[in-house]
Amino acid sequence: MSADTSAPSGLPFASPDAVRPEVRGFKPYTPGLSIDEIRDRYGLAHVIKLASNENPLGTSPVVQQALRQKADLAFRYAQSGNPRLTAAIAAHHGVPAERVVAGNGSDEIIDLIVRVRAVPGVHNVVAFNPCFSIYELQTRLAGVEFRQAPLAADFSFDWDGLLALVDDATAVVFVTTPDNPSGFCPPVADLERLARALPTGCLLVVDEAYMDFCGDEAAHSLLSRIDEFPNLAVLRTFSKSFGLAGLRLGYGILPAQLADYLRRVRLPFSVNILAEEAGMAALADEVFRAETLRVTTEGRDALTAGLTALGCHVYPSKANFLMFRPAASSRGAAHLFEELLRRGIIIRPLKSYGLPDLLRVSVGSPDENAAFLKAAGEIMSHAG
Repeated sequence: MSADTSAPSGLPFASPDAVRPEVRGFKPYTPGLSIDEIRDRYGLAHVIKLASNENPLGTSPVVQQALRQKADLAFRYAQSGNPRLTAAIAAHHGVPAERVVAGNGSDEIIDLIVRVRAVPGVHNVVAFNPCFSIYELQTRLAGVEFRQAPLAADFSFDWDGLLALVDDATAVVFVTTPDNPSGFCPPVADLERLARALPTGCLLVVDEAYMDFCGDEAAHSLLSRIDEFPNLAVLRTFSKSFGLAGLRLGYGILPAQLADYLRRVRLPFSVNILAEEAGMAALADEVFRAETLRVTTEGRDALTAGLTALGCHVYPSKANFLMFRPAASSRGAAHLFEELLRRGIIIRPLKSYGLPDLLRVSVGSPDENAAFLKAAGEIMSHAG
């Protein structure tokens, strides 16, 4: 007797009641548009993507060689817990390996921290608004209350506003520095005061995905002093300065006991064996990383000067991107974004951040930056 594979209407799975309440009306993460998508949409032969804060130099040749040499291992599972990779990360930062947890992007570490630390109906999680949407998505999916304090008008951090939302039931506070999408990067003394002001038992998670680009980590990061703060966790990623966004690799440096709990519940083999090999090769390639930081810093300065000359308001940034408001004489952010797409240049609209009048552009190669500035200037000059 064969099974009936038809799907008649009225199945429970067609009803909103078939899923958890937190999932109903859930809005997914909004990624930047892809090169293939825009190439196909407009029939373009060449597309420049400056939307997702990727490395302007691509992937290190050393990493590419390591991937070619290790490709025959793709049929193998990675070693549980990725001990070689975590040891390399620990050595890179001068911290004990027991404090390092690698993940399938730092997104996985964010998800694990929320689910391990926060009890639905009991705890809450606090962050600024706007913030990296994964903080909210994973917190709400876990059934935990998510609270947000608005940024100051200039996109700096209103620490008093943030602390006003924190109480004894706050399990986690997320802070991104340099911040996304503005690029704002507070002085390290502000983070120190925040860490010491939080209630006992509240974990401060400082997401430093873009810290490599700040120019002076000692002035902006507590990572080198992490032992002074028992309630501090720091997140880093291989997606930006190391050029491994497509391999999905990130990590957290956490209190040792919390790191142990994350390793216990992390899905097995979430960091695949080629990502592990690429991560170790990337850490060893100091030349590529130094060149990435040089090109990014010079490109950020060139884009700031170019956009300012075009009449745009550019927000100061310590990251590998710039947030800006198009010139007052233009037809606004949406028009500039769409017209750039037609010319094969993808940048990031910030409507999903609640900032429809602003745009974000990643720092690209010198040629990509020049092409963007030329096109943006032409579009805004003809906007009237």
